[in-house]
Amino acid sequence: MRSVIFTALLVITINFCYAAKVDTVSVFSSSMQKEIKSSVVTPDGYDKAKKYPVIYLLHGYSGNYKDWLKDSVAENLADEHNLIIVCPDGGFSSWYFDSPVDKNFQYETYITKELIPWIDKNYSTVADKKGRGITGLSMGGHGALYLSFRHQDLFGTAGSMSGGVDIRPFPNNWDISKRLGNYKDNQQLWKENTVINMLHLLTPNSLALIIDCGTADFFYKVNCELHEKMLYMNIPHDFISRPGEHNWDYWKNAVKYQVLFMSDFFEHNINQR
Repeated sequence: MRSVIFTALLVITINFCYAAKVDTVSVFSSSMQKEIKSSVVTPDGYDKAKKYPVIYLLHGYSGNYKDWLKDSVAENLADEHNLIIVCPDGGFSSWYFDSPVDKNFQYETYITKELIPWIDKNYSTVADKKGRGITGLSMGGHGALYLSFRHQDLFGTAGSMSGGVDIRPFPNNWDISKRLGNYKDNQQLWKENTVINMLHLLTPNSLALIIDCGTADFFYKVNCELHEKMLYMNIPHDFISRPGEHNWDYWKNAVKYQVLFMSDFFEHNINQR
């Protein structure tokens, strides 16, 4: 009898662990003339009478808008921190900027001018940088820092996990040349569109930043170089380095620290006058 009661309680507990709701939405992009899907995760007890902070969580190269739903990662974080998580589809290899060589890849415009206004209109959000953050893995880590550096009016906090924060050492990888042209003939474009060269855009204390990369990651060296450059320029940031590779075992752990960092930012800033 006792084992039956325990089993019933276990089932009830499991059911309550995954109470967040996942919507699959489709937002039309005028800049690319197509519908683009996103996963929008609202926390348990989501109430339209309340305003919720939002984290935009970006996938990596060859991924899609469903990636962060694996093992209920996004759902658990939305519930734990009582916030909305938006997972946009960034295309197979967009790198989240507006490609100067391919008009079909205008993902900076899409996220900053099309998706964010749509989310704020259709969900009960804190429609202000004090309640909006962005982070991502690999290509998405590059994208999160790239977008936040260029749009400090939209984001109050940003992060990167195993991010490609300097793309120049990888001229033949991950379709970057399709977005910027080949490196040999377009070095200026590569220079201008890599995160490590964009630190001069930062307004002091405009962004709360957290950067994370495993020591066995092929992006570890460029992340350490970004960290050192930020220290030299006296740019406040959290930098996390620990054993780990470029894989989901690492990212499922790393994202917990990212969201905790951003949740703390929201808690200290949203209610300030």
